[in-house]
This record gives sequence, structure tokens and C-alpha cells, in this order.
Amino acid sequence: MKQQHLRVLVAVGVLTLGSAGTGSAHASPASPPGCPAVAEVFATDNTAIITDPADPRLRTRLHRFDHEVRGIIRAHGAKPGSSTLLDGVFWSDELKQTTYERSREFEVNRVDPAGLRHIADVIRKQYHQESVLTFRCLPRNAPDTDAVQIQAPGVSPTRLHDALLADPEARERLGGGSVTVDGRLILIAPLTDLPLAKKLTAELGVDWDTAEVRYGDEEFVG
Repeated sequence: MKQQHLRVLVAVGVLTLGSAGTGSAHASPASPPGCPAVAEVFATDNTAIITDPADPRLRTRLHRFDHEVRGIIRAHGAKPGSSTLLDGVFWSDELKQTTYERSREFEVNRVDPAGLRHIADVIRKQYHQESVLTFRCLPRNAPDTDAVQIQAPGVSPTRLHDALLADPEARERLGGGSVTVDGRLILIAPLTDLPLAKKLTAELGVDWDTAEVRYGDEEFVG
């Protein structure tokens, strides 16, 4: 996943292993209240630029990728949680148009920040990605909190595509976002861009009162 592609949606968890990239179960943090996992990793095995929303490559379920990434997480001392299939819509400044990507969000437990970084880097190298996005769920007032993850129901990839095209500032600053197959938006943004992210959700027709907001630390590992 390219870095500009990843400023989209969110989920990205941070994982940490102990020294030298090895996991440590006893020192592992617990997930904060309201967070299903300590961290999330957003990743794909796609290396192509896809601009046609009807491209058959966007129908893949990424089952093999799911199995392989879970193996990577376990092999480096962390515990994989659930995995969610995503449809990403991203703005390419180079192409001056939206691009599409199938990816997965992986929940990761029993891991700390260095570990997530290490796991994300292994995934990045194995699948030839420029970067992999991680999000570590943290209390709102934690020292490392620098980002927000917004999840909201009732959004389709088509709606996200149209909203990005209509809002130049959002597409350039946020880069895009992702939608689950059941229509749930996942958007990750720096805390400094929270007003812009909130504006984009309104343009998507989302009632802010129905949105779930989580705070944490995001990192593009690359």
C-alpha cells in the first residue's frame, strides 16, 4: 500500500514485541475500553494500480493473504484477532484520479509498539508494499495519541468515491478511506485533521452521533 493510499481509513494497529523484534507476552498491553484489540494493521498484497471500480481483481476475498498474515503475526510472538475485508478508495495525486484496492484489517493482541512496527515491516517486505499502516488504540489523553479512527455505518465505496472527488482538500489531506463489505466506513486521520475528517463524514451523509471514534497512534511503516 502506498503511503498516500493509506491515509484513509483506518484501522491500523500497533504491535510491539520485545527487544530485537521478539514478542513478550507478559509485558503486552491490554486494549483500552471500547477497543476490540490492542492494535490494527491495514495491509494488502496488491501491487497494481486499479482505476476501474468494475475490475475483477476487486472481487477477491484475500483468503490466502488472510491466512498468511495471521501466520506472520503468530510467528513474531503476537496474537491475531479477527480480520476484516475492506474496499479502499484512494486519491492518487500522481494520476489525478481515484484508485481502488482490496485489503484487510487485522486485529493484533499481545504486542507492543516495537513489535507492531516489526510485524508491519515483515508484511511490507513480503508483499512488496511501499508502506503498511498501523493503528494502536490508546486513551484520548495518552502521550502517544496523535490520530483518530472513525467508523460509521451506511457508506458505500461509490459514495466515498463521489465525496472525495467533490472535496479537493479532503482527498489531498486524508488521501482516501475504506469501507467494509457491509457498508461501514473506516477512516484514520491525524488529530490535527479531525475537523476535516468530520466534515467528510457529513458529506458522506453520516450522522456524527452514529459514528464510533477511537483515539490512538498511527504509523506508516515503510
